[in-house]
Amino acid sequence: MASGLLALLDDVAALVKVSAASLDDVPAQVSKTTGKVSGIVIDDTAVTPKYVVGLDPSRELTIIYHIAKRSLLNKVLLLSPAALILGFFAPWAIPPILMLGGAFLCFEGYEKVHSMFSSHHTDDAENSGEGMNVITPEELEKERIKGAVRTDLILSAEIVAITYSTVADKPLTNQIAVMLAVAVFITIAVYGFVGLIVKADDIGLHLAKEKHHASVRSIGQGIVKFMPHLLKILSYVGTAAMLWVGAEIIAHGIPYTSHLLHDLDLALAHMPALAWFVKALVCALGGLALGFVIEKVVVLVRRLLKK
Repeated sequence: MASGLLALLDDVAALVKVSAASLDDVPAQVSKTTGKVSGIVIDDTAVTPKYVVGLDPSRELTIIYHIAKRSLLNKVLLLSPAALILGFFAPWAIPPILMLGGAFLCFEGYEKVHSMFSSHHTDDAENSGEGMNVITPEELEKERIKGAVRTDLILSAEIVAITYSTVADKPLTNQIAVMLAVAVFITIAVYGFVGLIVKADDIGLHLAKEKHHASVRSIGQGIVKFMPHLLKILSYVGTAAMLWVGAEIIAHGIPYTSHLLHDLDLALAHMPALAWFVKALVCALGGLALGFVIEKVVVLVRRLLKK
């Protein structure tokens, strides 16, 4: 009896050691995954500030908090369990789902590029005031939060799917730990930075007050002047990241294009920075072309449905 109990304890101890050794690799896996989803993170960060534009400044951080909370809950309670279940019962479905998400990112990226070059039409429509409904600030706030959460859900699904794909061959404990860590880290990083961006104007105005030293006031004025330019830069970077990430996801799902990207990496292996830039540029241009095709298909389908 005693020997049997000791053997059982030995087995438990061995299992604990294996689990501990496995979990030691979690930080490295989180770091690797975070690098892979950086493009989506940049886009999420660049897109979110627009949802608080025009709202009560005193409500900005509250709105961002609600969006961040919903984003984290979606990742932890909805998307991560769905990815784990799907990966267990139908792992073959992960790549096609990733590619569909990549196609959507290309479509969204193309729409943003198209809107940049046709913004005057939008301005004319907005200035005309036709078809606009008058809503209360509370209703507008709710609509903005819903819109932000809807966009974030799509981007979060891509983040979770990519995260799962990097740990699909790891033990279940590792998968859960990495997915939870990535969900928490990315949500805090994205919405913490978004909060800082949104409140940068207020920080700048506070520093620019007469009670501060001239050098401090100069910094505050510089922040206020620079913020509109930063938001515009973030918008461009976010759009480029959308196209790049979406196209790269699709390219890795197709053997031929995956080999081409691999060959490109090998050809420029002696210049890593140039290799990254060239691959990102090629993917972004490919994503733009694919987004153009998808947009035409979507327009055609809408017309057929109307008929």
